[in-house]
Amino acid sequence: MPRPFRFGVNLLDPASAGEWRAKCRRAEELGYDVILVPDHLGWVAPFPALVAAAEATERPRLGTFVLNAGFSNPALLAREVATTDALTDGRLELGLGTGYVREEHERAGLPWGTPGERVAHLRHTVEELDRLLGSPDHLPRAVQRPRVPLLIGANGDRMLRLAAEHADIAAFTGARPSTNGDKLTPLTAEELDERVALYRTHAAGRAEPAELNLLIQLVAITDDPGPVLAPLLGRQPQLTRDGALALPIVLVGTLDEIVARVHAQRERFGFSYLTVLEPHMEAFAPVLEALRGQ
Repeated sequence: MPRPFRFGVNLLDPASAGEWRAKCRRAEELGYDVILVPDHLGWVAPFPALVAAAEATERPRLGTFVLNAGFSNPALLAREVATTDALTDGRLELGLGTGYVREEHERAGLPWGTPGERVAHLRHTVEELDRLLGSPDHLPRAVQRPRVPLLIGANGDRMLRLAAEHADIAAFTGARPSTNGDKLTPLTAEELDERVALYRTHAAGRAEPAELNLLIQLVAITDDPGPVLAPLLGRQPQLTRDGALALPIVLVGTLDEIVARVHAQRERFGFSYLTVLEPHMEAFAPVLEALRGQ
C-alpha cells in the first residue's frame, strides 16, 4: 500500500510581517501540508519565519528545507529547535543538510571544508541533537517525543547512508550541485533510480521505512510546454525538449498529465512527499487538489 501523498511549499522571498503571514495563510488555504523555509544568506531566517507562520496558520506542519549544518553549533541549534517546536505547538519538522554554496560560507566567515568534512559535521550535529533533545535534563524542551521529525537532504553516497541511518524523511534533491554550489545539474530518471536504489540498500535494516521527498523545480499546467521549458533549456544546453519533460524535478503539461506523472513517480521511486518552490505555489494547487487523500 503506497504512502499517502503529502505536499510542501518552500517559501523563499523575504517579506514584511503582514505579507509573510498572508502568504502562509494562502498556502494553508490551497491545502499544502507543510510550510517550509530554506537556509541561505539573503533569504529569510528560518526559525523566526516558522514561528510567524505558526501564528498565521492552524493546520500545516512547519519545516526547514534545509538548514545548513555548517552554520550552526549543535548545542545552540538544539536550543533553537526546542524553542521553535514549543512555539509552534509541536508542528516543527527539522530538515538538515551539509550546505552546498561555498560563497555563503566565505561571506559568513565560516570554514568550507571538504565534502567528507561537511558530512562528518552533519553526522556529529544529528547525533548531538538526538542526545541533547532526547535528554530529560535538556532545557528548553521540545514538544514532540521522542524527537522532532528529522529530514535529511541527500544526493551523494555518504549523505544517502546518513539519511538511511537517521532520517524520518529522506529528501532527494534531484539535481547535482557543482563544486562551488553555483550551478545545479538535474538528474535524469535513470540517475535518480540509482540514487534511490543506493538509499534503499543502506536503509534495508530500518524498523520503519522513511518518507521519501522530492524537490520539484518547475511546475506549469499548459498545453504548450515549449515557452515554459525555454529558460531551463538555456541553462542546461545538454537537454532536449523531451529530455527536460522527462526530468523527475519537472512537472509541465496538462493537469491530467501531471497528475499521472506524480502517481508514476510514486510508483517508480517511492516519492509520496513533494515540495514545490514558492513561485510555483499557485500553479501546483490544482495538482494538489486532484491528488488530495490519495
